[in-house]
Amino acid sequence: MRKFKTESKKLLDLMINSIYTNREIFLRELISNASDAVDKLYFRSLVDDTCKINRADLAITVGYDADARTVTVSDNGIGMDKDELDRNLGTIAHSDSFEFKAERADAADGEPAAGKGLADMTDVDIIGQFGVGFYSAFMVGKHVRVVSRAFGSDEAWAWESNGVDGYTIEPAERASHGTDVIVSLKDDADDERYGTFATEHGLRELIKRYSNYVRYPIQMEVTKSRELPRPDDAGDDYKPQFENYTELETINSMIPIWKRKKSEVSDEEYHEFYKTDFHDFEDPLRTMSLHAEGALTYDALMFVPAHAPWDMWSKDYKKGLALYSSGVLIMDKCEELVPDYFSFVRGVVDSADLTLNISRETLQHNGQLRAIARRLEKKVKSELTSMLADDRDAYAKFFGEFGRTMKYGLYSSYGQARDVLADLLIFWSAKEQRMVTLAEYAAAAPEGQDAIFFAAGDSRERLAQMPIVTTVLAKGYDVLLCDENVDEFCMMALGAYEEPASGLDADEQPKAWPLKNVGGEDLGLTTEEEKKEAEEATEQNAPLFDAMREALDGKVQKVVVSTRLTDAPVVLTTEGAVSLQMAQMLKSQPGNQEGAPEAQVVMEVNAKHAVFDVLKAAQEAGDADKVRTYTSILYDQAMLVEGLPIDDPLAFAQAISELMR
Repeated sequence: MRKFKTESKKLLDLMINSIYTNREIFLRELISNASDAVDKLYFRSLVDDTCKINRADLAITVGYDADARTVTVSDNGIGMDKDELDRNLGTIAHSDSFEFKAERADAADGEPAAGKGLADMTDVDIIGQFGVGFYSAFMVGKHVRVVSRAFGSDEAWAWESNGVDGYTIEPAERASHGTDVIVSLKDDADDERYGTFATEHGLRELIKRYSNYVRYPIQMEVTKSRELPRPDDAGDDYKPQFENYTELETINSMIPIWKRKKSEVSDEEYHEFYKTDFHDFEDPLRTMSLHAEGALTYDALMFVPAHAPWDMWSKDYKKGLALYSSGVLIMDKCEELVPDYFSFVRGVVDSADLTLNISRETLQHNGQLRAIARRLEKKVKSELTSMLADDRDAYAKFFGEFGRTMKYGLYSSYGQARDVLADLLIFWSAKEQRMVTLAEYAAAAPEGQDAIFFAAGDSRERLAQMPIVTTVLAKGYDVLLCDENVDEFCMMALGAYEEPASGLDADEQPKAWPLKNVGGEDLGLTTEEEKKEAEEATEQNAPLFDAMREALDGKVQKVVVSTRLTDAPVVLTTEGAVSLQMAQMLKSQPGNQEGAPEAQVVMEVNAKHAVFDVLKAAQEAGDADKVRTYTSILYDQAMLVEGLPIDDPLAFAQAISELMR
């Protein structure tokens, strides 16, 4: 028994129980090691004329024995002799693959080996770096046996260990060069079913999941059934007979679709890949492919889905792109690759240049991810901008599914994402009766308009009928009707829409359009004369308005004569940043019933409406009860028009009945 060339018990326990978080990746690691071994042999055939290898014959085989509870990963690669087994497997964290890569890099910087240009050998892509992947086998195995025969050698050797005390190396038999790794699975426990790894279905699923794009064929011996020929003397009562047989089947796809030239891939192939790998039933709206070279080389294939997944708005939804390194899956969903406001994007990123951590489950340098993410963000925005310009119907469908995500992204980033998102937002135009961008609103605005007006509520139809909206429309200005609960927060975070600087002279500044809620403070639509007239009327009716404010018992800050009403008797507006709708929504959040900010509500009265004359007459007659009742009715009516709940529906109904009687 040889001891590991480290403090084996501590370090091996760390390898098995701490570095890796997912037991099933043991197969990914063993297949990656096998791929490296095959790559090394292929490289040797490129630089050594005495090494005659047909690349088409290179492969990896995965097998199992359910009764013996073993999983075997075999390759016909470079193999190892006795000393290499001792050095590579007996020394934890020693990476022969890492040394190989370093030697190749040194050679590429100097004289090309055997006259070949190493820098051009793109078919050689060594995956391993740390020399610890092999030990992941002990996460699922109680005993591991490695049988290897080095290329060009007549001897084979077997390395065996239980992963605790040490290992042995003994002579063995193997027909040709390459390596077999035989993992004897642990006994099943209450929370672990290791036996599922020794099944055709279990192994096939793991190969497809983690190693589908390893460049060499990964083959499995699978059991199939076929009908036997019908005997010549079979009678009418003959029943077909079947027999089982086995054959080698290649499980992996090998060539990732994202590494193929876009011109060589049909839309149908992209769509089929998307639907299969991302479990969707509908073709994507858009497909984006990207190949980047330079300090960081990578391929990306991204999709904009046609519809939101069922869990899109749940707390369990996880965004991100699948991250591969040299065709090996590292993460199902790498969140850092897409911002929250593009969380709907699905796809893959593959790069051999990523600096992985020791378990190959995460990255060491997030700067690499940030660089990729910035490029991908630009690509997504470019594709969405193109869709908005060229296929408005498709974009409207997309925005109906995912517009909320981008709006929330603006709000949650406190407006920092405005440069990316502002031109992608569309809202319903009350004037044009269609969805428009902020740029289109600004372009259609009449001369003299200097703000973008919007109304926020729970229903586009209700918003269109609000007195304040109809008043603004009557003056010739458009109003954007915002009926999603995030809309007002989005507008608040955006603050203003700045027109693009393109097309302007060097000394011209792009115009900024403030975003104004029509239910907010002064919209700038009244003349100084109209303002003065309203102020004088408010002062003249101060006793009535004081009585009305007192009747509402703190629900409004003040009552004034309105400068914006034409038909309705009253309207509720607000001062400050918090509108009625926003205050209501904040108050509805769990735990916010007491601490939510309050809206500073103003009741604006239409001094030209017949109801105002009735109120004045009641005040002058000293009928305080009537003033109180009418004020309460008007307030509740105004709340209902806003689409907001009233405090006491029963009292409101009784007041209306009393009035009718």
